Amino acid sequence: MHSKKPPRPGMAVRGSHTGRPIMAVLDLLGRRTALRILWELRGDPLTFRALQDAADTNPSVLNARLGELRNAGVIELYDEGYGLTPEGRRLAEALTPISRWANRWAARSKPE
Repeated sequence: MHSKKPPRPGMAVRGSHTGRPIMAVLDLLGRRTALRILWELRGDPLTFRALQDAADTNPSVLNARLGELRNAGVIELYDEGYGLTPEGRRLAEALTPISRWANRWAARSKPE
């Protein structure tokens, strides 16, 4: 179980007592539904309710993750709903090579 505090570089996080930036972001993204929220927000902003439905999660977990992701500066609440910030878009772009690797891995891992 991880701390109630959102992960931040320089602070102890899961896997790192020193809070190395890569470990802090992996802790943030590894939290329940965090990656799903980022995925769902890759397009237009979504209201809380629409995001809850799209991410298939409960209001309590969604609220916690939204707070952590806002604190990290990757999402923001706009007039139209929650959306990625410019920094959030850069994070989503940074995940693209991992997605490509995962697709190749899935292709190699298919049962014969």
